[in-house]
Amino acid sequence: MKILNTEQTRAWDAFTIRHEPITSLDLMNRASQVFTDWLVGLYPDTRRPVAVFAGTGNNGGDGMVVARMLHWLNYEVKVFVCDLSGKRSPDFEAQLPVMPDDIDIRYIQNPDNLTDINLPRNVLIIDALFGSGLTRPLEGDWLRVVSFLNEMPGEIVSIDLPSGLFADRATPGHGVVRATRTFSFESPKLAFFFPENAGRVGEWAFGSIGLHLDYYNKAGTPFHYLSGYQAGLLLRPRPKFSHKGTFGHALVIAGSYGKMGAAVLAARACLRAGAGLLTVHAPRCGFLVLQTSVPEAMFSADHRAIMWTEAPDLQPYSAVGVGCGIGRAPETANALKNLLLSMEKTSRGLVLDADALNILAENPDWWRRVPRNTIITPHPKEFERLFGPSANDFERNDLQRTKAQEHGVFIVLKGAHTAIACPDGACWFNSTGNPGMATGGTGDVLTGVLTGLLAQGYSARNAALLGVFLHGLAGDLAAEKTGLAGLTAGDVAGFLGKAERSLSEK
Repeated sequence: MKILNTEQTRAWDAFTIRHEPITSLDLMNRASQVFTDWLVGLYPDTRRPVAVFAGTGNNGGDGMVVARMLHWLNYEVKVFVCDLSGKRSPDFEAQLPVMPDDIDIRYIQNPDNLTDINLPRNVLIIDALFGSGLTRPLEGDWLRVVSFLNEMPGEIVSIDLPSGLFADRATPGHGVVRATRTFSFESPKLAFFFPENAGRVGEWAFGSIGLHLDYYNKAGTPFHYLSGYQAGLLLRPRPKFSHKGTFGHALVIAGSYGKMGAAVLAARACLRAGAGLLTVHAPRCGFLVLQTSVPEAMFSADHRAIMWTEAPDLQPYSAVGVGCGIGRAPETANALKNLLLSMEKTSRGLVLDADALNILAENPDWWRRVPRNTIITPHPKEFERLFGPSANDFERNDLQRTKAQEHGVFIVLKGAHTAIACPDGACWFNSTGNPGMATGGTGDVLTGVLTGLLAQGYSARNAALLGVFLHGLAGDLAAEKTGLAGLTAGDVAGFLGKAERSLSEK
């Protein structure tokens, strides 16, 4: 799914109005109906009081329509029109004559009047002050209005975008409504995917309001939201007469003394992702651990007992994953350097994670040896070590996409909406996963999944997209059984098979 910017969304509205055709007022009514249907599904109790805070632009017009529709459904609705500038959009003005007479509507022309508002503790507040057309941070009187709403005891639901939040760039200051939930029209906003806005957007959802598909199909954007439908299209069938060689031979280089669990998790995930054969290269201290924990895997022993120090012969393998729990000893760093030199002469898929990335960050001149189409999987701190700090999440995303193009690699920046930056400039945000996966070892599982997919012949792009989606889906399925707090990385690995089956069935 494409994530369009504010200008494109505005143009999409205009295109729909011209080509459907439909009036802007009817489109406003349609959007408000979609929002109201969603809201009523979440808050079905008509006895709960609702307070709509509306601006005088088109977002405020949406709020007026929502108030009218809720009133028809027997909700107790009050409307507070914040008319601080005296400027009103035509579509907002058009809603006023059709508002039912028995809806309590108050006009706030001075923030001092807010002190007279008395709302019950269980009030549901609808934020319809500003939408995506905002061009500068809120300040002065508007900042006082936003602060008033944020101090209210009830839940806040924002229409399309929390008032004061920019959709496509970082929002400075505190002049943003802190919504409990946000419902976006047609597609999610880019701002929803970044941690800095989590406390502003709250839980978010989106729904189609029937904008014209011709515009969407032709619109260009680097940003995409990875859905189950798109991930499912990437799955490759397993032919009836397959054998273990059909699905590749993966090599996972992982583990060191005290960190063999990382190797176990990556190995299990690699096999669960469908690799036909797996060899784990690890220090000799890991022999009994691996052979006992993952009997399906073969073991290649390093000549050292407690650390990885040598690059094995790559000839038998179709993909290599390296980094989980290997440590950063000088001998290990030298082994990674030699591995990269060997990879230069092959076309095998490569995944770099964890300490492999930390070693690379300490030796930035090694980037020239990293093969194109390598997948790297940093968490935010590892990303910062590799590429430097960023002032905000938008700037970090720009840096991520720039570095993916510069080095010709896929950068999988792990997080709540893991972002996959591609060498062609595209960036995909994942739709699966949950906070229970914020626990040690889940990154090792992801490395195993990606390596297993590469070994089967998936392209680096498809492996990155499908692997991230399946990893998150497995976490979601596991959380249904264990709960969020009880979720472990091993649970994620264990549910990979069910995740693949679930995706293929859909």
